Amino acid sequence: MSEEFILSIDIGTQSVRAMIFDLKGNLVAKSRVLIEDYASPIPGYAELDPIKFWKSLCQACNSLWEKFEYPKSSIKALALTTQRSTLINLDKNGEPLRPAIVWLDQRRTENLPPIKGLWGLAFSLTGMHGTVNYLKSEAECNWIRTNQPDIWEKTDKFLLLSGYITHKLTNEYRDSIGCQVAYIPFDYKSQKYASKFDWKWQAVPMDINILPELVQPGSVLGYVTKNANAETGIPEGLPLIAAAADKACEVIGSGCLQPNVACLSFGTTATINTTHKKYTEVIPLIPPYPSAIPGYYSLEIQIYRGFWMVSWFKREFGQNEQRLANDRGIEAEELFDNLVNSVPPGSLGLTLQPFWSPGLKRPGPEAKGAIIGFGDIHTRAHFYRSILEGLAYALRDGAEKTVIRSHVPITDIRVAGGGSQSDAAMQITADVFGLPVSRPHVYEASGLGAAIDAAVGSNMYADFDSAIKEMTRTSTTFEPNMQTHKIYDDLYHQVYQPMYKRLKPLYENIRDITGYPPK
Repeated sequence: MSEEFILSIDIGTQSVRAMIFDLKGNLVAKSRVLIEDYASPIPGYAELDPIKFWKSLCQACNSLWEKFEYPKSSIKALALTTQRSTLINLDKNGEPLRPAIVWLDQRRTENLPPIKGLWGLAFSLTGMHGTVNYLKSEAECNWIRTNQPDIWEKTDKFLLLSGYITHKLTNEYRDSIGCQVAYIPFDYKSQKYASKFDWKWQAVPMDINILPELVQPGSVLGYVTKNANAETGIPEGLPLIAAAADKACEVIGSGCLQPNVACLSFGTTATINTTHKKYTEVIPLIPPYPSAIPGYYSLEIQIYRGFWMVSWFKREFGQNEQRLANDRGIEAEELFDNLVNSVPPGSLGLTLQPFWSPGLKRPGPEAKGAIIGFGDIHTRAHFYRSILEGLAYALRDGAEKTVIRSHVPITDIRVAGGGSQSDAAMQITADVFGLPVSRPHVYEASGLGAAIDAAVGSNMYADFDSAIKEMTRTSTTFEPNMQTHKIYDDLYHQVYQPMYKRLKPLYENIRDITGYPPK
């Protein structure tokens, strides 16, 4: 058992990682290839030639074999996890018809026909008409059909990135139910394509035959083909086991199987997720996404472009720390943590609201980012700390909404993603929540989650309970300082929480005057 391994491929926003895990969840070998070619032909657009995802995967795998000290025959299964909501149009020969529209893309399609019939009446009576129109305008397929009808007419398959890579590896048009996070006619409650009378077919019209066959996480998607073997070096005939989207895999890779254990992701999009057996919409009409465990749901609140603000600060104001770290041969994160710890909790009242991009409810589509409380005593250290505190406040707000809707208290928190490598960010999170906060034992939690799906799907473990128990554990735990928590609790309730309501009229005025974000 100790010499049986799982190959896990994780295609994120910034890179492709090929990893090999053993059955105790240890990362045995890893290769990483950066993705740097996203194009913006128009401001706000984000596209990439789909073949670049594949070529990066091939490069990562071929580099991996140089680092793996065991025979390839010891690899018993393959799993794939990818970024969500990146969509690809293929022709009848399986070739891309246009660049992939990446999840970062902000294009919208206005003036689409309204939902008709009983569904349209129901949405009008319940006040959900605006929400439905927002979802329709955000759908990539509606933009392509409206603006590139020739492309849509030639589309034989409309796939998520996970489905496209599955096709490249196995020559099958299949995808995991756990990867279905996109504007497609998918019923998140039943975890299958929507019935023919569902309103989603009006919202995003398409022929069901252009969508892939769906299988449950832990089931076989297909087997690595001779052609894929030639390009990647992955053994021909190796089973590709269905996993889930990167956030869902990160949740189980962090060991968050019980609904009282929340997984925070400190990534480009910051999220709070909990795993539940019961279908629950934390925000009406925004469904819980499929879990990496069959039949379960991942309740999620997003802070869109959450830790993007951290990267922005480091790029714009952190050159000195970056230079010093290079000179001293240390990680820059250590110096940024020193910057955070040089100022007191609460940043002397500097309070930040991280609404960098519009939302649906709270924040609404008019929302902006805001920071209040500036005084002549504040420095860039206060500013940086206030970013981390504001993100923690927003995630706490998401946790409270989840608890209200699910009726399950959150008692423990795991944190994954790039920002989790900051001790200061971890301690701030523990202090804001007033709960212990732990890192998973491996940084690559989403890759490990995919490996867990493969371990169960290939019968190396009997079930998810035993696989998660054996393959996940925590490393460092940060206990809350309850005196600091009292400061944060007061700021959260008395300053952060009222900010949105009081600033909303100003956000609406900005929207009316500038036209951004569009109505």
